[in-house]
Amino acid sequence: MAITSDAPVLDTLAAMTIDSIERCGMEESALILTRIAALAAMDAPAISYLAHVDPAVKANLTLEQVQDVLVAIAPVVGTARVMAAAGHITEALGFAIAVAESDAEAIAEADARSRSKS
Repeated sequence: MAITSDAPVLDTLAAMTIDSIERCGMEESALILTRIAALAAMDAPAISYLAHVDPAVKANLTLEQVQDVLVAIAPVVGTARVMAAAGHITEALGFAIAVAESDAEAIAEADARSRSKS
């Protein structure tokens, strides 16, 4: 039986990313940095980077490491793609932060309602 979700496409992409991480012999941080380089090279949209925010956090990647990857690939993929990637990464991080804030607000509201009923 299929599991229903409010975001089935994102859930599927996240599951594919997690499965790939688990099946790959690379260190997690190297794998995510490699994926970010590939996304930049193919001029991927922000949503593609969004699927890698959580794995990047779990791999303890820093923004400096991501910037280093963009610097490293700039001579190969070009200025336009690297600048587009930086913008898409920023957009994805902004969306991830907004979702986290929304979730935190919902939890706080539910907690407040729960306490007021007690």
